[in-house]
Amino acid sequence: MSLLPRTAEEFSSAEYWERFFKKRGGKAFEWYGDYNKLCGVLHKYIKVQDQVLVVGCGNSELSEQLYDVGYKHLTNIDISETVVNHMNQRNVERRPGLTFQQVDATQTPYEDASYQAALDKGTLDAMASEEEGALAKSMLTEVGRVLRVGGRYVCVTLAQESVIKLAVEHFVQLGWAVRLHCLQEESRKEEDSFPLPVFVLVCTKFRQPMPTSILEICLGEDGAPMRLKQVSELLSAVREHQAYSVLRKRLRTDTDATSNLSLTLCHAKTGLPRYTLTVQDASPGAKVPRTNHFAIFIVPQGSETAWLYSSSEGRRQLAASANFRRLVIVAMHRNQEYTDIQAVQSELSPMVMDLAPPGMPANQQVPFLSVGGDLGWREEVSRGVSELSGEYCVENVKGEDGELYRRLVFLSNSALVQSESRLVSSNTTSSQRKRNKKKTKPPAPTVISLTSLSVDSGFLCCAHHEVMVAGLALLGVGTPENKGIRLSVLLVGLGGGGLPQFLREFVPDVTVEVVELDPVVLEVAKEWFGFRPDDRLTVTLGDGLERICALEKEGGHLFDAIMFDVDNKDSTVGMSCPPAAFVEMSTLMKVCSLLTPRGVFILNLVCRDSVLRASVLQRVSAVFPSILSRKIDGEVNEVLLCSHGETKTSDAAQIIPSLNQAAKNLQSALSSNKTGTTNNPHINIVELLKDLKVE
Repeated sequence: MSLLPRTAEEFSSAEYWERFFKKRGGKAFEWYGDYNKLCGVLHKYIKVQDQVLVVGCGNSELSEQLYDVGYKHLTNIDISETVVNHMNQRNVERRPGLTFQQVDATQTPYEDASYQAALDKGTLDAMASEEEGALAKSMLTEVGRVLRVGGRYVCVTLAQESVIKLAVEHFVQLGWAVRLHCLQEESRKEEDSFPLPVFVLVCTKFRQPMPTSILEICLGEDGAPMRLKQVSELLSAVREHQAYSVLRKRLRTDTDATSNLSLTLCHAKTGLPRYTLTVQDASPGAKVPRTNHFAIFIVPQGSETAWLYSSSEGRRQLAASANFRRLVIVAMHRNQEYTDIQAVQSELSPMVMDLAPPGMPANQQVPFLSVGGDLGWREEVSRGVSELSGEYCVENVKGEDGELYRRLVFLSNSALVQSESRLVSSNTTSSQRKRNKKKTKPPAPTVISLTSLSVDSGFLCCAHHEVMVAGLALLGVGTPENKGIRLSVLLVGLGGGGLPQFLREFVPDVTVEVVELDPVVLEVAKEWFGFRPDDRLTVTLGDGLERICALEKEGGHLFDAIMFDVDNKDSTVGMSCPPAAFVEMSTLMKVCSLLTPRGVFILNLVCRDSVLRASVLQRVSAVFPSILSRKIDGEVNEVLLCSHGETKTSDAAQIIPSLNQAAKNLQSALSSNKTGTTNNPHINIVELLKDLKVE
């Protein structure tokens, strides 16, 4: 099986190609390759005995080289009298049967169906930019007229989008079969090579128009054709090959530790994404051993969302640990089957050298690295579509700790785990789980029946959820004076329901209202994450902001804790949690008015933009005088604990000791209150509150 490259770079803009063609100058035709580069695909579609019309021959040596290997029936035409005279003079003695004629390719004097093949090297590219493609259309019409049934138009092109679109649509409308070969540059002298690939367009004439379009693309001269349904798919594939070629050129001639270049490799037959490769170069000045040029790191299935592999900071740390000049980090995709490390290595090896750093010896061995030689394990258990969030999947994975986890992932942002819970065997006791966790070789997950698995409600997979729970220590939960006093919590954002279920089962005297916008998320939480609402845990379906406004307007609703744990669907903003409207001043003031005098506002903040983060903190502090923050190790998340009371000191060292006893009280309350479950809460409140910072 071969792999096809796919990247996100855009090659269809008119501005890009306008700049590109202005720079061509007199060297344009050298880019298309000589006979040695093109002979494989030309011999495949043009027979030696064929009558061949060479359209716009120019001063290319291609016709001469074809003549020398046996093609004696070549009719070469060009509109330039100077070129025709020059080529005739150049060949009159050595190739007396090779003639050149001054003919306009849009109006030829030849009879209908007089040629078996028409060969075009760059002429379509040159003519398509003139008069909005009118000349090119006229030429293609003339080519179609002079070709016999079964004849082929073979066009060597750089496949500018407007050019290839014009030609393909022209022949598809005529009912011809269309195939496109992408010829990759093989030269090791990358500094002398041109970054864009050459394409060969082959259009075959049929006696009767084909009822269904035949559109195919092939990698190389002998690559298996991949069938496409629409012209737009063909154009997209061309852009992907062009982008990959430019990326390849860049990687072979330059290094940049901050670039984070990535590309996706697709299954050649299905076109589905199979691998995503991210290139991480060593930092300037890093002391890398002289022989450590290049390595490939295979991310275990199910671990690709981990900070170490998914964030630029994590990848830099991974590369520094591996200590190679260049590390390519490979993530495997869902709905794809992988046998073992050796099979993955064999599949990727043909493309590895394309990504090598400049100056690496051609015979250098490239090591494949992994975590314990294991590909990991992943099994999809459900898939569906939400009108609000798009396609989603629920999957079971094996973590690097050997434990089993269940995840909810929205495929519009597959690098982000929406919700996660740990799975345990329904027949396994709490003490057995503790013993299993100490084993160095946990049971293989594939031998566990999925029907025997249940969610461990006492384990919070998300570190920020643990801190949000720990924040309840600010309310004095578990102290003798608060015993029997009801604790009310409003949580915006359900996910898989792990956080609200933990609160309901372990926090004494708590009532929780969850606001969730997406009804599909609620159904997924119930079906796959064991979420069970009751009189102490209720769900309101609707917009969180609207619910807050309604509660304030109604009056009589006060909460001891209001928690925001809702993601931002707008990926263009530098804050992925929460949406910007949730931290506007008007919303924050409503939240404040809905809190009891002792109440705390707990915010999960994920913001990579330092300026935006400062702005958010400024607004929050204008409403809540006391703000404690806790960064989540290895993640961008931070949790803000906001309250009405004034902070009398900016020294966290003086604040934390006063929280120490409150943390112990909360820990004791959680451990003794478990209701409706045999699980124990796996959380250390004291440790979680040690690293608080006063904002």
